[in-house]
Amino acid sequence: MTPADGPTGAARGHDALVLAATPQARGTVQLPGSKSISNRALLLAALARGATTLHGLLAADDVQRMREALAALGVAVAPGVGPREVVVAGCAGRWPQRKADLFLGNAGTAVRPLTAALAVAGGDYTIRGVARMYERPIGDLVDPLRALGCDVRYLAAPGYPPLAIGASQARAGGEIAIRGDVSSQFLSALLMALPLARGAEAAPTTVRLATPLVSRPYVAITTNLMQRFGVAPATPDERTFVVPAGPGYASPGDLHVEGDASAASYFLAAGVLGGGPVRVEGVGRASIQGDVAFADVLRSLGADVRYGPDWIESRRAGRLRGGTIDCTAIPDAAMTLAVTALFAAEPTALTGIASWRVKETDRIVAMATELAKLGATVDAGRDHLRIVPPPSLRPATIDTYDDHRMAMCFSLAAFGGVAVTIRDPGCVGKTFPEYFAVLGQLTGVAGAYVHA
Repeated sequence: MTPADGPTGAARGHDALVLAATPQARGTVQLPGSKSISNRALLLAALARGATTLHGLLAADDVQRMREALAALGVAVAPGVGPREVVVAGCAGRWPQRKADLFLGNAGTAVRPLTAALAVAGGDYTIRGVARMYERPIGDLVDPLRALGCDVRYLAAPGYPPLAIGASQARAGGEIAIRGDVSSQFLSALLMALPLARGAEAAPTTVRLATPLVSRPYVAITTNLMQRFGVAPATPDERTFVVPAGPGYASPGDLHVEGDASAASYFLAAGVLGGGPVRVEGVGRASIQGDVAFADVLRSLGADVRYGPDWIESRRAGRLRGGTIDCTAIPDAAMTLAVTALFAAEPTALTGIASWRVKETDRIVAMATELAKLGATVDAGRDHLRIVPPPSLRPATIDTYDDHRMAMCFSLAAFGGVAVTIRDPGCVGKTFPEYFAVLGQLTGVAGAYVHA
């Protein structure tokens, strides 16, 4: 990377990044903070009684959108003493600003939970974002919020942002149904917001899934963090969640954000494709993130994977196997598997990926299009992607669709002995601005930014 790329390495002003054929990868990576944990922890700290110091917070676009929103809502988020440390002054469940116009970009981990928390509390709010956010459905969250007595209105197409939020009549107690088959973020958002409902100190509220739940491990992150802040939802069965009665959220004092397990997938794959060893630090066997299971999948495909309490290490142990992989629990890390499938000895079928269609882009269509450029034969369906690896990869220019994960996972194609050009490399700023700089340190191959 060059000094002109700036301290983050995001290079948003560059059109493309050319990655030369990459023969090896080895070294250690200190992972950035988890986006999923960072934004959940920021919101819960804002709603809690007392101040919370968050350590290891992710410094990236999605988290910045949440921080800006909290500031607009009157919640103080101040720098802490150490790096990536902030102190959040909790508002004890009552937003200081009862009126705000919030722009949240394309940050789903900010839009969904803030919609629920503002709607249950009530006020005069608008929630806006970029054009793609207006294509990402939110009706499965708005419907149960309205059933609770919240005033949530669509400002454009029904079922999609932008949204207007008004006064709330939401009361705790009773039972509410919610769909779980489009995005687990809807259930997470509702669970985090319910302690703000009237009467929540005296009455529990039961949430029942009306459809099967996708990405269940992400809901486990939510309930784990809620418990850290003093509200412990019960799960009497796989379709039922009970938010207990109580005084609401209370600060745990300090909370350490784990490294991003989704980001770990790129480097663990690099360790296998580039020989390794590559060690990621910040996640391990004790992680609360579901995407840590990506390492187990790599091992099942024939990689040499080793674990510690807060680290995972990978290296090559022969050619990867293919086969059918159920990705329901690891939807983000599954994108990395689509690229490692290019190197497998047999076809690979990824299933349980319907949620890809409502992410930053329609990832099923995007992945199929870009994998084909590299020479793969791809069959794409509503809930699956089948990849037949080519005899050898072709050099390709990869479109990233303003999707950070497209840019990061396709960088791994350079291990196939060909140059790969990544368009709009700065889109990684959404979650990992330094990604290409870190990758270059592992491979010893610096990418060249060009205007394409």
